[in-house]
Amino acid sequence: MSDDRRLAVLRAIVEDYVSTHEPVGSKALVERHRLGVSPATIRNDMAVLEEEGYITQPHTSAGRIPTDKGYRLFVDRLASVKPMTPAERRAIQTFLEGAVDLDDVVDRTVRLLAQITRQAAVVQYPSLSRAAVRHVEVVPVGGRSALLVLITDTGRVEQRVVQVRSATDAESLPGALAALRDRVNAAVAGKRLKEAREQLPVLVGSSPPAEAAVAAEVLAALGDCLAAGLEERVVIAGTANLVRSGADLSASLGSVLEALEEHVVLLRLVQEMAEESGERGERGALTVRIGAENLHLGLPETSVVSSGYGEGEVLARLGVLGPTRMDYPTTMAAVRAVSRYVSRILSQ
Repeated sequence: MSDDRRLAVLRAIVEDYVSTHEPVGSKALVERHRLGVSPATIRNDMAVLEEEGYITQPHTSAGRIPTDKGYRLFVDRLASVKPMTPAERRAIQTFLEGAVDLDDVVDRTVRLLAQITRQAAVVQYPSLSRAAVRHVEVVPVGGRSALLVLITDTGRVEQRVVQVRSATDAESLPGALAALRDRVNAAVAGKRLKEAREQLPVLVGSSPPAEAAVAAEVLAALGDCLAAGLEERVVIAGTANLVRSGADLSASLGSVLEALEEHVVLLRLVQEMAEESGERGERGALTVRIGAENLHLGLPETSVVSSGYGEGEVLARLGVLGPTRMDYPTTMAAVRAVSRYVSRILSQ
């Protein structure tokens, strides 16, 4: 659709419907927007928009509401994403910079997104299929117990308490663990998690005979840590916001909440959105999926706004999910701003 005036009418209908929750009529458009034409012209434009599938009339004698196609055109034709105010940016920065580790960053991010957008927020943990081992620490914690800590280059930490039953005595255990730690770091530091797991049998086989049993127990626990690190994870907050928006989701609210509980659905969703942005050469860019574009995921009445985060290399995605009748400019601005701050924090 090339007619700028009809695009302005569509934009006005979307904005009014989002703010009022009511179908929009031509009289309301004349009163609220300076479109520079007569009510009759606006009615004609609305008729064309309806014929082309951008708006629809939910009830006889009612105003019009946007369709998924109309929302898509509205989003695609946004001249720019609405900037956040300096106060909003400072609040985001202050809240996120108080995080102490990756888990805290993710937790703060998902709660912040849910709060400022009033939608359900989803944050994917940094994708560890590309993560590498930064350091492995093995610390005696008394008796025949040791604390095993795996730190990745994305800031993720996995830890296990290991009961080293094969240790001949507690006094010699610290020295054996220190030697094992040094050999492990020499072998796996800098390697991808999958590659590091493949090195563990070699490390056990090359251990001094007196330390082989201890090495086998500790490295079995390290294998569990590496396997856990390879699992893709998402965190969700703000599902109560969807319940408050139940009128927009109508009969699909239950299925939406069920989909949110099934993390595999969310992982598939963020992966698809990552692939879509990657196909455009914009892996960290904002991506918006609207209504029927989510049909195969059981989310046909929802829209999702997401962005990749990570400096240099996109580590994962974050975003929000809500009804198609959402404030797209404000939501897109919030997702973009939060992703930028998260990227900055994780690069420090």
